[in-house]
Amino acid sequence: MRLDYFDKIFVINLPSRADRRKEIDHQLRRLGLSLLDERVVLFPAVRPNAAGAFPSIGAHGCFMSHLGVLRMAQTHGMNNILILEDDCDFSKHAKEQTPLLMAALQQFDWALFYGGALNTFEAQPLCSDLELVNASAGLMGSHCVAVAGGVVSQLIAYFEAMLKRPAGSPEGGPMHVDGAYSWFRKDHPELATVIARPEWAFQRSSATDVHERRWFDRMAFLGPVFSVGRRIRNLLR
Repeated sequence: MRLDYFDKIFVINLPSRADRRKEIDHQLRRLGLSLLDERVVLFPAVRPNAAGAFPSIGAHGCFMSHLGVLRMAQTHGMNNILILEDDCDFSKHAKEQTPLLMAALQQFDWALFYGGALNTFEAQPLCSDLELVNASAGLMGSHCVAVAGGVVSQLIAYFEAMLKRPAGSPEGGPMHVDGAYSWFRKDHPELATVIARPEWAFQRSSATDVHERRWFDRMAFLGPVFSVGRRIRNLLR
């Protein structure tokens, strides 16, 4: 089963990041897909001119990119969708894990699915492939998130409401998109969030477009050195 459970697989990518398109295409091919597959949508990431009320321009763009994907899914009447950011890597065992994971997802009434997270959190086992995440547990990382069709419109309304509030609003204002998903989950405890166990997808170590780049990423002669180091680190995961 090559992710047939999802109507579409969205890949968010800045048009200027051809390096990341190549990398995510390689990851998809490991699962029998590619960016050329009719079920894969390459979504041009939003790059605003200013941060606005968001922590950074990148955070603003990432939020609007996820919202843009959700709006597209709603417009075309899609059901379950998988959203991948272009720095998503699949685990070493993803090829064997994928059919088991897709079968497990069909057994439960879930709203959000995460392929992995960057932090520890509270969860309870559902089966050998999935855990149920506590609604109050924040999840860091938006590199691999699936949304059930019945929840898309609710997420859109929630994100759009955030855009109308000031930063730091007690109701939830502009923030990093992984925080926005977590706020949505907290405010909708009736909607189940599940996560792959063991980790199915992780965020590739690479130069970021969301936060300010570290000093060595801004120095041209050091960039290739750290790029090699990141590739080695990713291969070991």
